[in-house]
Amino acid sequence: MLILQLAIILIATKIAGSLSVRLGQPSVLGKLLIGIVLGPSVLGLVNDTETLAEFSQIGVILLMFIAGLETDIEEFKRTGKASTFVGLGGIFVPLVVGYFAGTMMNLSIIQSWFLGLLLSATSVSISVQALKEMNQLKTREGTTILGAAVIDDVLVIIALAFLMSFAGGDVNLTTVILKKVAFFGVAISASWKAVPWFLQKFSSLKVTETVISSALIICFVFAYMAEYTGVAAIIGAYIAGVSISVTKFKHEVFEKVEAISYSVFVPVFFASIGITAQFAGITENLGKIVLLSILAILTKLIGASLGAKAGGFGLNSSLGIGAAMVSRGEVALIIAAIGLESQLLSQDLFAVLVVVVLITTIVTPPLMKCFFKSIPQMETLKA
Repeated sequence: MLILQLAIILIATKIAGSLSVRLGQPSVLGKLLIGIVLGPSVLGLVNDTETLAEFSQIGVILLMFIAGLETDIEEFKRTGKASTFVGLGGIFVPLVVGYFAGTMMNLSIIQSWFLGLLLSATSVSISVQALKEMNQLKTREGTTILGAAVIDDVLVIIALAFLMSFAGGDVNLTTVILKKVAFFGVAISASWKAVPWFLQKFSSLKVTETVISSALIICFVFAYMAEYTGVAAIIGAYIAGVSISVTKFKHEVFEKVEAISYSVFVPVFFASIGITAQFAGITENLGKIVLLSILAILTKLIGASLGAKAGGFGLNSSLGIGAAMVSRGEVALIIAAIGLESQLLSQDLFAVLVVVVLITTIVTPPLMKCFFKSIPQMETLKA
């Protein structure tokens, strides 16, 4: 059954992506929407299985690994200030507005802050693909978005641990922070010394495809380390990509990883977002879904855009950056699952938020297309 489902996904995503491009939209939009059509909510041709979820996880890890490989480390250093402003702005506005929205929905103070925190999350895996298609990934805007995503992820996870400690969860805030500091310390140190050494030694083995194998080992180890310490696996994969991007193996690794990723794993990731969507009871909560979706889109767009403006970007670039931060993706879904398990979210509100996360993910590519196409070339390239 898995083999047939993979064949269906690959055929459908390639055709849907091509149709989306013909309609003037990024191909990723078509791939997201076709997942809904293929899934249990519409045709039921593909089911949400654990094996498919693992394929999807590999897909998003490889996608962020490729983004790291394409990152210009010097540009990354230059955009540090702007990334910080974007990350902070993209957290503060959704957090505050989400809190007040929660109080209006008669949630408790802790539950309201949790809602705000969930709306503060960002997952730029979808944005990375849209940036690649628009040739914006290597620009100052693209580098700022990736840096802001790292900052956003770390701060939101630490804030979540802080909130859970107040909510009565068995959480040691000091341990949470130390684990994350340890991860970044080890990852950065390994990127500087261990990664080049490992690539050099492993690639000399007398077997086939040692370079690509060693690169994937680094990618998966970094992703596991990140997830183990409470940082998203995609952040670990991104750091792994950046560490290899400064070695002589960069181009060989990029070409072969891109071929592997986009042939199977990345299409499964895009489609699985729609496949896992559940629309049961959507009509009873339509008002909440519409309201929270509007808030989720506008707060992240406005907050991150204001941060980009403070970081020195023009209006069009700022809005493009803000649009790229709108998708909540798998990060928000993980937080929502924690909220459901700890009874900070009711089953109904959890179902609503899953749909809201899906909507933010679907609207991100066309929003980016709208704003980025109006960016003058000189504005994109200015330092």
